[in-house]
Amino acid sequence: MIAQPQDYQKMSQEEYLEWEAKQEFRHEYIDGEIIAMTGSSIPHNKIAINFCIALMPHLRQKGCQVNVSDVKVQDHKNDRYFYPDLVITCNADDLKSRKFIQHPTVIIEILSPGTEKYDRGDKFKYYRQFPSLQEYVLVDQGAISVEIFQRGEGKSWQYCGYTEGESITLESIEFTCAIEVLYAGVNLETDTVEPEEM
Repeated sequence: MIAQPQDYQKMSQEEYLEWEAKQEFRHEYIDGEIIAMTGSSIPHNKIAINFCIALMPHLRQKGCQVNVSDVKVQDHKNDRYFYPDLVITCNADDLKSRKFIQHPTVIIEILSPGTEKYDRGDKFKYYRQFPSLQEYVLVDQGAISVEIFQRGEGKSWQYCGYTEGESITLESIEFTCAIEVLYAGVNLETDTVEPEEM
């Protein structure tokens, strides 16, 4: 999803939740600031669907679930609300919840030119504040490339990059799949606009 800060006035958490429930489009909430979430590309959408389909049978056996981008993740300690592209939780309270995920195990973001800097920077900084989060996954939509950050000892995070011909592993949920599964049917070529002839 492409996130662009908008000129909204600061809101309290309560004002945001009431206001956002009436909006046509989704908005994240970071420290009183509102960030609008706009539409995604076709490759972005296909990767999200492929990832979700690959995960679902495995997660059912483990008593976990995956949710896609319309599900809000709440950081109640810091009054923040996010819409990750995919979020996996194995927490019993989350599995019963009808409103928010509060204890994510894995968060997956599909990178786009408009969000990559934010996803790698501030957003990862915010996500690291979830004590339950074990892995943060960044998926490139323009090339076969997946990066996984795994929580280590203390404040350390371990990095592993995957590319064509390899299998990705999410250790926290004991999930492995070929990277090509995530890119099935995805057009990795960039669209070019042909100039009209005069």
